[in-house]
Amino acid sequence: MSGTRTPRALAILGRAAPSGANKEYGMSMDSVERFLTALDPDHREAVSAKPHEEQQRLADAWERELADDTELDTLDELSPPAAEAEAARRVLGLETG
Repeated sequence: MSGTRTPRALAILGRAAPSGANKEYGMSMDSVERFLTALDPDHREAVSAKPHEEQQRLADAWERELADDTELDTLDELSPPAAEAEAARRVLGLETG
């Protein structure tokens, strides 16, 4: 099923999801909030201290990483939170080095 996004993955990416998906999964549609949730506590605190524009830029990069990386498709099928966390680590890794 690689390459096929689950309703949860679509909702995570802010794409069309089945009616009620946000209620069903208890998720916010705000990309910055979802990105911050995917970060470990130390990085979450550091990113939260940045200006909102920078947070949004990082969240946008995170969403692109989730959408574009095929390795994350498989991980998303097994554990969506793990895929989100891995994408967040990658985005922050690009920022620092």
